[in-house]
Amino acid sequence: MSVLDQIVKAYDIRGTVPDQLNADVAHALGVGFASFLRSNSDAEQIVIARDMRPSGPEFVEAFSRGVLNQGIDVIDLGLGSTDLMYYASGVLDAPGAMFTASHNPAGYNGIKLCVAGARPVGVDTGLLDVKRVAEEVLQGGGPKPAASAGLHSERNVLSDFAEHVLTFVDLADIGTMRVVADTANGMGGLVVPAVMERIPSVELEVMYGELDGTFPNHPADPLQPANQRDLRARVKSGGFDIGLAFDGDADRVFVVDELGEGLSGSTTTALLAVSALRAAPGATILHNLICSKSVPEVVTEHGGVPVRTKVGHSYIKQIMADTGAVFGGEHSAHYYFARNFNADSGLIASLMVMAEVGRSGGPLSAVRAPFERYVASGEINTQVDDAANVIEQVSRAHSGHDQDRLDGLTVDCGDWWFNLRPSNTEPLLRLNLEAADRNTCADRVTELLTMITS
Repeated sequence: MSVLDQIVKAYDIRGTVPDQLNADVAHALGVGFASFLRSNSDAEQIVIARDMRPSGPEFVEAFSRGVLNQGIDVIDLGLGSTDLMYYASGVLDAPGAMFTASHNPAGYNGIKLCVAGARPVGVDTGLLDVKRVAEEVLQGGGPKPAASAGLHSERNVLSDFAEHVLTFVDLADIGTMRVVADTANGMGGLVVPAVMERIPSVELEVMYGELDGTFPNHPADPLQPANQRDLRARVKSGGFDIGLAFDGDADRVFVVDELGEGLSGSTTTALLAVSALRAAPGATILHNLICSKSVPEVVTEHGGVPVRTKVGHSYIKQIMADTGAVFGGEHSAHYYFARNFNADSGLIASLMVMAEVGRSGGPLSAVRAPFERYVASGEINTQVDDAANVIEQVSRAHSGHDQDRLDGLTVDCGDWWFNLRPSNTEPLLRLNLEAADRNTCADRVTELLTMITS
């Protein structure tokens, strides 16, 4: 197995530094991306941004050399969040590369790629072509340099990006609000203040705002409840109206109410869907298949058209383009907006939640209540030797119930349902289950896990 086999994932590139991802690999991937663009578009320039990981500057330089070598210009955005890079790709109508490993530990780095207009590049949309050429470069081959090298320039789009984010809400709806954001030493420390300082009625406190890719305070993975502990405590002790927990590249956000209780990605998706449908009545709303059943119910109740999708940003962005959906949400706290070039943004989601709270005149704990109708297990990962065989056994055991294979196996048993899908990168099965009450949820999880591990 080559190093590229290890780091090229379903919708991005990610690996450990320097054994899997280093300057040589980054250079090869730059050549590969430029070659892919030359073969499939008329792109003349790309935008590149990076998060705060220590290896970022070296990798950006090496990747840029590979792109420039193929005659394509590079616009270096410097430090930025992933949604800032998508914004630049959209407004400049240029392909982009974001150097980040998102929520992964400090020893990792990676690259998220897109073509012009922030349209995603995954294994089904060009990433394998990039990988193939990069492999040739690492083996001493690959395409010849262009007759004329590309030009390198730098551009700061932070202010323009902040103004773009503000267009998604009426600031009067937010009103006076006290907000605390835990940016986990990630890129939220740069972009969150840049947006919030433009809203005079918002008082912002930032926790762990220093950009530090060694993550000295806690991992930048707010999906794990332990990494929200400090934020929840600060919301309560400081009397804040809302808490925001961003991941390392700040494209995801988890929300905490004034009581210090976190909202699931499904609850936030439902809340944002209501906001989106107020602005676009009757619109299509996407939700991935591990979101709560409450999401499509809420969308339907508010006159929208719910569409269920596979897990993963490249799938959702493509379906948004195909269906004309105005908004899409994932249980993992990725939130996508049509006016943001179908890309996800933790900041846009944050402002829209804040506006919904302000409009309500009540606390977030009351705003969230109508969207929380069921009890969920959360994602439970189990190591297995043969994921496909286990899925078939579980399917046969539930043959009397409605099933589909959109992404793994989903079984709807009426008052409870579950999805079982394999990991793209590890010998794991991921179980998500939802039921009408806590006891039923616990009992069904026990049944499924016994079946999976037997």
